[in-house]
Amino acid sequence: MPKEQALKTAALEKISHLDYFNIAISVDCVIFGYDNKELKVLLIKSDLEEFSGLYSLLGDLVRPDEDLESASYRVLFDRTGMEDVYLEQVHTFGGIGRHPSGRVITTAYYSLIDITHHDLNLNHNDLHWHSVNDIRKLAFDHKLILNTCLQRLRNQVMDHPVVFNLLQDKFSLRELQEAYEAILDTKLDRRNFRKKIAVKDWLQDLNEMETNLSHRPGKLYALKKQYRSVSPKTAVG
Repeated sequence: MPKEQALKTAALEKISHLDYFNIAISVDCVIFGYDNKELKVLLIKSDLEEFSGLYSLLGDLVRPDEDLESASYRVLFDRTGMEDVYLEQVHTFGGIGRHPSGRVITTAYYSLIDITHHDLNLNHNDLHWHSVNDIRKLAFDHKLILNTCLQRLRNQVMDHPVVFNLLQDKFSLRELQEAYEAILDTKLDRRNFRKKIAVKDWLQDLNEMETNLSHRPGKLYALKKQYRSVSPKTAVG
């Protein structure tokens, strides 16, 4: 009969692999917003000397007594005061030299919010909305993280009703198309766009019209209730 393998204790495993158990874990939150026909992301000024003058995503180390999801919501609340925002896990980044203090592996989350519906605490360490198209360099590897989350959003936006988290509850088809164009960073043909949206059957006609506009008003729509439960604004993570 084969000889039974001797088992080792968890304490012995830790001692024999001490460097492996000294790797830090962090979370980074990519919060997308939409304003003035631009897709924006919430950034904070880095407080590390190595990245002086650069902005970074909202993030922090995961505490010993919390899991990844709890850490992501803590970061969001501590930096912005927001509690009711769904965060979707996107990707884990583990480059060896990504943090100057040592080995840190981070998990990125992204979310979409309607800027006008959230009273943000923007006084913390130079916290501001930045146009995605204007960002050239960020602290750490946060530009890579931002680009990865942006690509995830672009891959999802035509097949899932995530874009509606950027808009107010009532919107015109013109406003909806402008939001799509901001996310995809391209102009869309009006007729083809409306055909694609009509096929999705996401919209409820409110029998209302836009008001107080200098141009011809459009009809107002809302996202149907059955789709609100699967959008990040109301989904349960």
